Amino acid sequence: MARIAVVGCGAMGSVYAGLLAASGHDVLAVDPWAAHMQAIAERGLQVSGASGEHLVRLRAATVAPAEPMDLVIVATKAAEVAAAARQAQALLGPETVVLTIQNGLGSAERVAEAVGAERLAVGIAGGFGAAMRGPGAVHHNGMEIVRMGAHVAGANVAGVGLDAARLEQVAALWRGAGFRAEAVADIAAMQWEKLICNCAYSAPCALVAMTIGQVMDDAEMGPVSRACATEAWEVARARGVAIDVADPIAHVRAFGARIPHAKPSLLLDHEAGRRSEIDAINGAIPREAAKAGITAPVNATLAALVRVRERGFPAR
Repeated sequence: MARIAVVGCGAMGSVYAGLLAASGHDVLAVDPWAAHMQAIAERGLQVSGASGEHLVRLRAATVAPAEPMDLVIVATKAAEVAAAARQAQALLGPETVVLTIQNGLGSAERVAEAVGAERLAVGIAGGFGAAMRGPGAVHHNGMEIVRMGAHVAGANVAGVGLDAARLEQVAALWRGAGFRAEAVADIAAMQWEKLICNCAYSAPCALVAMTIGQVMDDAEMGPVSRACATEAWEVARARGVAIDVADPIAHVRAFGARIPHAKPSLLLDHEAGRRSEIDAINGAIPREAAKAGITAPVNATLAALVRVRERGFPAR
């Protein structure tokens, strides 16, 4: 049995916490949403969807206690990741591994600043389509894969990053909880392969309030979605990222076909009147393009439209 803390128990974090606890691990959920933490503490966490129906008992807190863990999972969205990483500091022991899982680019660097790059793994979740049903209840439409790799910036350059054996131990722990999980050598390529899919559906779905499948097959929005994906793919290649994607349109259609009824997190944020992580997804493409001396007008335009819509939303 491992001691695991999940810092950030929105939809995805709650799925992680629930299934890891259901497999017998000692799991602590940490999230500032007091009603959610109280419901978990009093009644347990209800997880439904692709993994079946589970009512799971686990611990819950709004603030991380000073308690060393074997594994800390940072599962907030990009905008909250720095604050979550600071919370995670209370959960660190000498051998603690931290696994941060966010959409888009840039979060791992902020987590590394708080917890140390030498213990940090970066995760990518694909094909879950999770949503909260209310305090203490989460549903997920899929359960495709969780990939993880050592954070390579800084520590690994000096040869002191998270080693392959420890990374595989973390992946095995997830597999034991029913996830399809694998340790990979080049996590940057995996991030970009997921980001191409995120770009195809995040801003387009949020702007027109459509599901992934609806945008994918819509006569007007389908071409916009495919243009976002193609542009992100071109930027990845220009940046020298070793992605294993020969056809970006086939890549994002295969992704969308697995979870056609899912709503991307950006759309869920807009439905709840929250600001999204647009700057880490579609908004990341023009920044990366500039590093390669090119532009990304499609993603830049959609990101700008999302930001305008979010002006009236409260800050996180």
